[in-house]
Amino acid sequence: MRVVIQRVLQAQVEVSGQVVGRIERGLLVFFSVGRADTDADLEFIVDKLVHLRIFADENGKMNRSVQDVGGAILLISQFTLHGDCRRGRRPGFEQAAAPDRAERYYRAAVEAIRRYNVPCQTGVFAAHMQVSSVNDGPVTFLLDSGRLF
Repeated sequence: MRVVIQRVLQAQVEVSGQVVGRIERGLLVFFSVGRADTDADLEFIVDKLVHLRIFADENGKMNRSVQDVGGAILLISQFTLHGDCRRGRRPGFEQAAAPDRAERYYRAAVEAIRRYNVPCQTGVFAAHMQVSSVNDGPVTFLLDSGRLF
């Protein structure tokens, strides 16, 4: 699994002009499932999202998690994170999971995040979405459950 994590002051997602998810302080997370991903990959990603210390403490150091600061997560499915642009001019998506499998893991991620008592808003799986945010910092991280980066 691959995610792009952005620390935000606010973020929202719209589908067909309607806001379907909105958060204030927290994490905007773009989430992609790979063809070979397993439950262990899901556990790794969710644990990182909830516990990654990227919010400032009283000394201004990144030492607090989204859970510590009472923040929320806006989780957006984005299979293009598994796009391969190394050859040619059109990305290949051979490493992305099939849509039905990806959606199962996406929904499982939402439920797992909520089990940590972290509010989790979502987009609409496989929909064309407009995502807007105010990145705080800016702070952005890439995470791959295979520890490729």
